[in-house]
Amino acid sequence: MVFTVALTLLVSYLLGCFNGSVMTSHFIIRDDVRQHGSGNAGLTNFYRTYGARYALCVIVCDMGKTVLACLIGGYLMHWVVGDWTLGLLIAGIGCELGHMFPVFFGLRGGKGILSGGVLVLLLDWRVALIAWGLFAVLWLTTRYVSLGSIAATASMPVSVFLLMGHNWLYTALSAAVAALVIWCHRGNIQRLLSGTEKKFHWHVDAPAGGEDGPQA
Repeated sequence: MVFTVALTLLVSYLLGCFNGSVMTSHFIIRDDVRQHGSGNAGLTNFYRTYGARYALCVIVCDMGKTVLACLIGGYLMHWVVGDWTLGLLIAGIGCELGHMFPVFFGLRGGKGILSGGVLVLLLDWRVALIAWGLFAVLWLTTRYVSLGSIAATASMPVSVFLLMGHNWLYTALSAAVAALVIWCHRGNIQRLLSGTEKKFHWHVDAPAGGEDGPQA
């Protein structure tokens, strides 16, 4: 059991290290997204820096690695202890850690929203509906990506507890995922409270001169 958990965490962490924003900016654009805007290697900063042209590459990479990590974790834990959901959550934590602190890229990664969004989709459609619904409503009404992200993340452990049989282990692991993501958004929280957080703006191409202010 301990070996399986450790193996799941290790494999999912290494998969999580393949950060879509960093790899796309480095190998395709020949740049480093972390040198622009907020310095964050997430989809929002990538989109604000380079536009929509290569955003799909980032989405496919970050969603794909999360799906693969969670499937591996699910199968491993189902095979050992008969608990698919436990494997998904353990792998989700590992993948989030890899995405946020990628060993291949100097431990400077993203904030884990896209990976977390995929995790809840795999976990339970009802949990996903609440999380994605909160994100969409707050993002579209306020244009603060970070506010929607934080609210969606905070809903995860509550939804898991209420909708998945009041399982305290699942709830604790979900809370660990939420804590990681919210901690990575601590700067955004400060800017939201001070009224200096940047709002999201649609554009296709990279903005002239770049957008180098604080971002989600």
